[in-house]
Amino acid sequence: MVTEKVAGRQIEAVCPDVPQGAEVLTPDALEFLAELVRKFRPRLMALLDARAERHRAWANGARPGFLVETAGVREGDWRIDPVPAGLERRIVEITGPVDRKMIINALNSGADVFMADFEDATSPTWANLVSGQANLRDAVRRTISHTDTASGKRYELSPRPATLFVRPRGLHLPERHVLVDGGVAPGSLVDFALYFFHNAAELVRRGTGPYFYLPKLESHLEARWWNDVFLRAQQLLGLQPGTIRATVLIETLPAAFEMDEILWELRRHSAGLNCGRWDYIFSFIKTRQHDPDAVLPDRSQVAMTQPCMRAYTQLLVRTCHRRGAHAMGGMAAQIPIKDDPVANNAALDRVRTDKAREAGDGHDGTWVAHPALVPIAREVFESRMTGPNQLDRLREDVAVTEEDLLSVPEGTRTETGLRYNIRVGIHYLESWLRGLGCVPLYHLMEDAATAEISRVQVWQWLKHGALLDDGRPVGIDLVRRCLNEELGVITKEVGSARFKAGRYAEAGALFGDLVFAPDCAEFLTLPAYQLLA
Repeated sequence: MVTEKVAGRQIEAVCPDVPQGAEVLTPDALEFLAELVRKFRPRLMALLDARAERHRAWANGARPGFLVETAGVREGDWRIDPVPAGLERRIVEITGPVDRKMIINALNSGADVFMADFEDATSPTWANLVSGQANLRDAVRRTISHTDTASGKRYELSPRPATLFVRPRGLHLPERHVLVDGGVAPGSLVDFALYFFHNAAELVRRGTGPYFYLPKLESHLEARWWNDVFLRAQQLLGLQPGTIRATVLIETLPAAFEMDEILWELRRHSAGLNCGRWDYIFSFIKTRQHDPDAVLPDRSQVAMTQPCMRAYTQLLVRTCHRRGAHAMGGMAAQIPIKDDPVANNAALDRVRTDKAREAGDGHDGTWVAHPALVPIAREVFESRMTGPNQLDRLREDVAVTEEDLLSVPEGTRTETGLRYNIRVGIHYLESWLRGLGCVPLYHLMEDAATAEISRVQVWQWLKHGALLDDGRPVGIDLVRRCLNEELGVITKEVGSARFKAGRYAEAGALFGDLVFAPDCAEFLTLPAYQLLA
């Protein structure tokens, strides 16, 4: 355990020793973190309370919408500060967890940007978090390497790696291993502070900067909080305001109504907005969980061509380009299907169609989950672009109303979709409990966001007794039977020995607890975090 005492107060790392811990958890780094926690934790707690209050209002019949009190920001003529030259071109971005091999492969993938993810793609075990920080420190200094123990293959950085962004955890996630003055530190500040302290000056020296993605914001006041964190962090390290640049993921329904305001709050530090499509679907269900008229169809049918998704993404492009900010497209979660050329070609065609839609709408770049998709996404975008971005496409033809953003996706609900949600949810939770946050399942790369869709959709169908396409209502007996049978399917898929050795029983029990609960849990990662070793 590391304990630093300053003027009668203390910061503690309450955890077993882990490799590289001494390199990451230095006294100076911990005190830097403590300064940010002491200053900003109270405001963060108040912001989370405000979230809960809004959620209660929606449960009582209110609906999210554009804010009257910030109309002047939406109607005003202003732009964010110009982005650094190195961020003008972001055509293809790849994301992934912070393990060593993944970082090297992603930086070498040919993408313009790699987003190293402490959030949805990383299970927040203490060992994962500390090693992730050490790995990123080495990546920033170009000293990172890895030798595969099984094959003996050595991995090193290429001469021109992608630009590095880092995504800290969402504002709601705690870090129980770090106590500041006796209180648990926010996971978001732990991730941000340790990376920033160890790497900001080195990044600036190398001609780049400390760049971030900010997840799951629900209001411009939360963006203001991050902006103030940035200002104080830069002040403490003697860096100029605006050295930090951050792209905000618009991945909650409430945030879709505050895009202008979020950019305004971060205008000195903004690098644009991103369409976090999977979390957005999850948030749409969660925000409207009490509305029987807002029950969604099968997850596979909630595509980007649904009217509400089209409204959200096109509004994002218009908003960003009006403000001189990049509008980044969403994730292509497909992964190569090596043993089925026909299915693989069909999957790649879906990627091309998706990216052609984004490029045609005016996005400045897009996300992929696998290196094999980088050249496909690049070819599609570059064939439709004449420069490094499409900021000149103002999309003044786009007009989006509150009703457009709240329109409910159309489609059917099927037992196949119900079973798929259950199976994916259990598979993902089992991997997450073992320390893996990014999992290939059924030819898609699943992370916490996609698992959240599976979990909350089953809860929603149960809550409202939604009708399947054959007329049967979704009830407790049907879901319980499907859950038990899908555990049997999983056992056959992985083998009984692996099933027993893994954490499938715990994952199945947790999934059941979540979907049968009378109230919809805010995030599955909160109860799951209590089960992490």
